[in-house]
Amino acid sequence: MNFFIRKPMSQVTGEGDGEEHKLKRTLGAGSLVALGIGAIIGAGLFSLTGIAAGEHAGPAVLLSFIIAAIGCAFAGMCYSELATMIPIAGSAYTYAYATLGELMAWIIGWDLVLEYAVGAAAVSVSWSRYVISFLGDFGVHLPYQLVACPFESTQLPDGTVVSGIVNVPAILIIVLLSALLMRGIRESTRVNEIIVVIKVLVVLVFIGVGLFFIKWSNFTPFIPPNTGVFGEFGFSGIMRAAGVIFFAYIGFDTVSTAAQEAKNPERDIPIGVIGSLIVCTILYVIFAFVLTGMVNYQEMRGDAAPVATAINLTPFPWLQKMIKLGIIAGFTSVMLVLLLGQSRVFYSMSRDGLLPKIFSDIHPRWHTPWRSNLLFMAFVGLFSGFVPISKLGHMTSIGTLFAFIIVCAGVMILRYTHPEWPRAYKTPFVPVVPILGIIVCFAMMFSLGLETWYRLFIWLAVGIIIYFDYSRFRSKLRLGMKKG
Repeated sequence: MNFFIRKPMSQVTGEGDGEEHKLKRTLGAGSLVALGIGAIIGAGLFSLTGIAAGEHAGPAVLLSFIIAAIGCAFAGMCYSELATMIPIAGSAYTYAYATLGELMAWIIGWDLVLEYAVGAAAVSVSWSRYVISFLGDFGVHLPYQLVACPFESTQLPDGTVVSGIVNVPAILIIVLLSALLMRGIRESTRVNEIIVVIKVLVVLVFIGVGLFFIKWSNFTPFIPPNTGVFGEFGFSGIMRAAGVIFFAYIGFDTVSTAAQEAKNPERDIPIGVIGSLIVCTILYVIFAFVLTGMVNYQEMRGDAAPVATAINLTPFPWLQKMIKLGIIAGFTSVMLVLLLGQSRVFYSMSRDGLLPKIFSDIHPRWHTPWRSNLLFMAFVGLFSGFVPISKLGHMTSIGTLFAFIIVCAGVMILRYTHPEWPRAYKTPFVPVVPILGIIVCFAMMFSLGLETWYRLFIWLAVGIIIYFDYSRFRSKLRLGMKKG
């Protein structure tokens, strides 16, 4: 049996036109840019900046942001070409089906499900912590047992040690956002656009206020000398920091998952992908400049909340509450986009027969794959409520990088197999750009710990068992070929 059977390009681009599986095209270029910004700006901006500066690059973390952005740009250009050629929901899964075959498409689709689900769960736990802290500023304190999972414990002021039972706020936000996504893509993106405006305004306020509290001596030395250990300052530190910061850019790929709901995907998808990357890179670099100017990089080593440290140097207590609100907004939009992306990937796999049909059923009034949303609401909710964030780790990162490699390879393969196919957007300097994208992404994957690789292999092994036991026998592509 040929496990690398590929879906014909004519069939791929013609999908999604039937009423039974039709998604509504309501997203313009502005909505897609906001979607990308909503996914990118989140935990990375408020936490990874301090970690990268304090432990690896010092003030030169500005250069690390630029290097990481260049790496993301390689993958972003490849995503744009494939998304305009194949404007169908499913992102890297759909691209792999047309270029690398069904088995590889299944593997990357299964990988993307884990990436989005674990990512949304991890962010929901962080969201819960910031909401609890924000409420605490106003004298509202929730019982620890209801804001932590069973594997976490804390010591109360009276010395009593209590353990968590379930993280209720984390589950609640997943349920609310899933319900919003079931209601409709237009309503979801409107909420996302409002949230994006809020958190970008908060970032701009921090930058505007922080500029007046910069100590220029904190930029000396701009590139701290290497300590003799690879990755601890010097040039190697800048590169290590770029690897850490790379994950702060993850999210722009979710723009392509909404290709089937874009009004003019050939024009709007490249604008959404590249535009969101450009906006976020500018914000990241300026934010890092202000942060490292306000707080000496040595003081940020081991600081889990360097932004709060910087705010405390200003005479504006209200600013700290405002920044917390911005962080909460940032986490909210990231979860919204991740939940959107995962349901669309499952929708595409179901539509191809690789998963049960119920997951590609579109609600007659809302025009959304609501059953997929329901499934992930339960799946992600369980992770959010009962698994500590430390265990949700780097799975999102390794899954995303794997997807990036597939997309970069797909561009080169399609240039060879379908050079005649119309391309509204063409990745420049092929094969150089895709090859550089593959090298950068694999280097990032290689830098992750063995534990992360083990978890990825276990998840993929489960997926392969499902494919050989269920999916290959129900593949619409295979069944169609047998009939023919």
